[in-house]
Amino acid sequence: MKLFKLSAAALAVATLIAPMGPLAAHAASGMMSMAPQPWTVGDLMISGAYARATLPNAPVGGGYLIVTNKGSSDDTLVSATSPAAGSVSLHSMTMDNGVMKMSDMPNGVPIPAGKTVTFSPSGLHLMFEQLKGPFVKGKTVPLTLVFAKAGSVTVDLAIGGIAASAPPGKAPAAGSDDSMSGMKM
Repeated sequence: MKLFKLSAAALAVATLIAPMGPLAAHAASGMMSMAPQPWTVGDLMISGAYARATLPNAPVGGGYLIVTNKGSSDDTLVSATSPAAGSVSLHSMTMDNGVMKMSDMPNGVPIPAGKTVTFSPSGLHLMFEQLKGPFVKGKTVPLTLVFAKAGSVTVDLAIGGIAASAPPGKAPAAGSDDSMSGMKM
């Protein structure tokens, strides 16, 4: 039983970092009607919100989005919650001597004035923990984001394939490498 739990956890983490193959890209290109719409809270615009499908009984899932600060003052994403999970953590992924490391960001994620911060499969991301059910391709996951200045907003993450690197209906950006920094300045 311990081996099964360990294998399920390893597979769940692997779904967070798996690259998108050509068949998945082709399938995503035919789902334009599923592309999520942007949300606004204060000076912040949230767009490109999506999650990856998970296997049945997976303990975790990943969420990704883009936050653009159109204001003149910095803000911070301080927390996130979802009825689909026991908790949602803000995480970063970095490479250290060829080893990928995931870290919790308990102090939040800065959203600098006039800048865009991207949450992607190989960088900053939202970690849904203690899933209450699988994330199913074609459905959505509600997510409430709490910002220090702008307040809170609830967005719907469109669920793409298990290795999606863009929201359903949107092709990955040309030359996209899911930047390890997670921030586009």
